[in-house]
Amino acid sequence: MCRTITTLRGLEPPATDAEVAAAALQYVRKISGVRTLSPRTQHAIDHAVETITAASLELLAELPPRQQPPTTEPPLRRIARRAG
Repeated sequence: MCRTITTLRGLEPPATDAEVAAAALQYVRKISGVRTLSPRTQHAIDHAVETITAASLELLAELPPRQQPPTTEPPLRRIARRAG
């Protein structure tokens, strides 16, 4: 698993769509090997991220609540905390 993808299930407040999309993008970049987008890769990457984001949101909605919150904070929350 890509080390930059953190557990989103059980966060308080719950994971945002942006956090799920960021995790999906990291996943797509990892499995595709695409680091930077080009006109040749843009559509395929965008489509994959949208599909994986939708599937991930559905999964998170269907899973039962976690007994304990995740031990790591998602990157977007760490960035926001540092900036605020």
